[in-house]
Amino acid sequence: MIVELPDTTTSKVSKEIVAMRERGGVVTLGRVLTLVVDTQPDFVEEAIAAANEASREHPCRIIVLAEGSLEAGTRLDAEIRVGGDAGASEVIVLSGCGELAGESVSLVSALLLPDAPIVVWWPHGVPDNPSSTPLGGIAHRRITDAATAPDPKKALLALADDYADGDTDLSWTRLTNWRIQLAAVLDGAGPDPVQSVSVAGASDSASTFLLAAWLQHALQVPVEIIEGEPGTGIRRVVFERAAGNVELSRPDQVTAHLTQPGQPEQQIPLPRRNLRDCLAEELRRLDPDEVYGEVLTQGLAACLSREGATA
Repeated sequence: MIVELPDTTTSKVSKEIVAMRERGGVVTLGRVLTLVVDTQPDFVEEAIAAANEASREHPCRIIVLAEGSLEAGTRLDAEIRVGGDAGASEVIVLSGCGELAGESVSLVSALLLPDAPIVVWWPHGVPDNPSSTPLGGIAHRRITDAATAPDPKKALLALADDYADGDTDLSWTRLTNWRIQLAAVLDGAGPDPVQSVSVAGASDSASTFLLAAWLQHALQVPVEIIEGEPGTGIRRVVFERAAGNVELSRPDQVTAHLTQPGQPEQQIPLPRRNLRDCLAEELRRLDPDEVYGEVLTQGLAACLSREGATA
């Protein structure tokens, strides 16, 4: 069910949610958090679809801020979605124009669930210093996505400069399966130490840079980043050892091929993760991701500086 409230106020939106609950018995599931989505009008439906799917695992109230026109007259349009249109959540879409186009906390504060954690997600673009933004300042967790930035590498370096506990990025979350597989590969590769690593991936893949940073931070060996054709994601990781190289490559973005000395090639399912799965994973934890923080602030700088020195 979708209820539209043109030219309204957040107080009226809150009252309408209560009235809908009383009329139809909807919105009765316990909510574990409030997810605030700050996005542009063109990306609203994509963000809502991913948040709705993630909410089936984490029932929540979803508040979507879709910035309207600064030149238009000041007004607030709202939309409430419940039931089949909202997964296991309730979705409130707020579109402010004029003086309300740039508003954030003042619009969502009346709609936040009491005594529930707040997670803020920027699906497209990375704000300057997320924790210092009005929304970031009230959030327990802040989720960005450097992969959507015009220059993902520059976006990651900016996130590293301004990192605060509670920050995370979906480019890191997309690496979960790669990290699991690579850790398993190293565990089974024998005692011969890794001398250096090369990571090949797309030139616009933020995850490629973070994977290289994670390996540099974990192994403390030289890591080379080989940038290739945009849009192809991570393609290959090679561990160079005296006893022979170990290589995990993914030529088709679905299946990885593991080759190592003295053993037949293995094929491992390793598909690219979708937005829903990544968002759901991030909503499972509300404590700071210490490994991400160390990789971002220490491994990334070391890895990219080494890359620049060898270029």
